[in-house]
Amino acid sequence: MLSATVHRLEFPEPPRTGMKDATGTTFREAMRQIACGVSVITLGAGEDRAGLTATSVSPLSADPPTLLVCVDRGSSSYPALTRLGAFAVNVLAAGQREIAEHFAGGSALKGRERFKAGRWLTMPSGVSGLADSVAVFECEVDELIERRLHAIVIGRVRRVLAGSGSGALVSWRSSYDQVGWSSDEIARAVGLSPRAAGPVSTIQPSEHR
Repeated sequence: MLSATVHRLEFPEPPRTGMKDATGTTFREAMRQIACGVSVITLGAGEDRAGLTATSVSPLSADPPTLLVCVDRGSSSYPALTRLGAFAVNVLAAGQREIAEHFAGGSALKGRERFKAGRWLTMPSGVSGLADSVAVFECEVDELIERRLHAIVIGRVRRVLAGSGSGALVSWRSSYDQVGWSSDEIARAVGLSPRAAGPVSTIQPSEHR
């Protein structure tokens, strides 16, 4: 009588990937790994100026020139943005960390008080543009899409101002850093000007609102 031997196939245990379920906490932890340019959104004119710091600005189309920015609907500047319909995106240079802090959600400064630092230009729409920034985009609200706690603001770009090529300010892992060098930093690196004395401090960005 013939007997048959049955062999069980052994499959290796799948590798552990370290993946976690997406929750509010784990999502924010992962999003901190994305380096983002830092911008200040400005709106209003004169005594009614307001603004906020944003790290969620993206180009949408070159024809017509359009960009989008995500804004916290709980921001003190959001009602003015929906009412006025015009705004500017000021892309911050590496040396403009203080301005990012002034316009961040955790700042004690409100409204026009946030404009006390920096040099500001008045654009044709009346909105303030930040001089010496990497770039300024003067926009009008083309569409506003509200989703949960935030709003996606699509802006039709009417005018642009390109900066002088200074390094740009970025947010990464909840700290400010920079990409590129300013002309002054390049001069120090090649020995054309003395190095600044003392350590360089890192400013921790507040939650952007």
